[in-house]
Amino acid sequence: MTAEALEISQLSKTFRTADKATHVLDNVQLSLKKQEFVSIIGPSGCGKSTLLKIAAGLDVDYEGLVQLDGIDVSGPSKEKGFIFQEHRLFPWATVEKNIAADLSLKNPEVRQKVDEMIELVRLQGFEKAYPKQLSGGMAQRVAIARALVRNPQVLLLDEPFGALDAFTRNHMQESLLDIWRQNKTSMLLVTHDIDEAIFLSNRVVVMDARPGRIKAIIPVDLPYPRNRVSASFQQLRTQVLSALDHVEEEGNSYEI
Repeated sequence: MTAEALEISQLSKTFRTADKATHVLDNVQLSLKKQEFVSIIGPSGCGKSTLLKIAAGLDVDYEGLVQLDGIDVSGPSKEKGFIFQEHRLFPWATVEKNIAADLSLKNPEVRQKVDEMIELVRLQGFEKAYPKQLSGGMAQRVAIARALVRNPQVLLLDEPFGALDAFTRNHMQESLLDIWRQNKTSMLLVTHDIDEAIFLSNRVVVMDARPGRIKAIIPVDLPYPRNRVSASFQQLRTQVLSALDHVEEEGNSYEI
């Protein structure tokens, strides 16, 4: 993990309407190394999701510099995979066709890659199933496979497990770690869950209230797999909570 996959420098963002300007992000500096897993946590409205969309090229109206592998981000591309909180699968398409999306399964290379992704996300036997036949966790695994099938340099995840129950969420966190370790794709995750951030990440980025600024970057030097009830895990949890406790915003919202 020596080279930078994603570089964000002096990033500021303001939403403007006819009678109002809302300063959402202010001078954000953040780098994501190749093969690194970084989580962003902070109060609701601090600009976490906006930052992720800018990194994905889904929002290009900002000040500052955003580069992927040294090239300016100017719009969406296959080099950047994006996972939403909702799986956003095509209800009329099977698992394998959802993963392939606009790629043809008749192409042997596509067929092989889709099969590899189905194995990676552990959905063998569900290739012909439709989204309505899948659990929430399975549907999100399909969404992750769809993003990874195009070999992105970075996978951007916007609270992908927020709508899942606690048991399924823990299982999906473990599955995502397996995928990350096997696929070696750089990952940037937005979450409200402190334990999730520590369980998954090499670093946890704590954001301040609006306008969003980076308040602290906390390294997570724990070996995988991580024990959520260990003393070292709880010490890091206290450190993240301490950083969040000093964030001032009406109606702070994050899971403890």
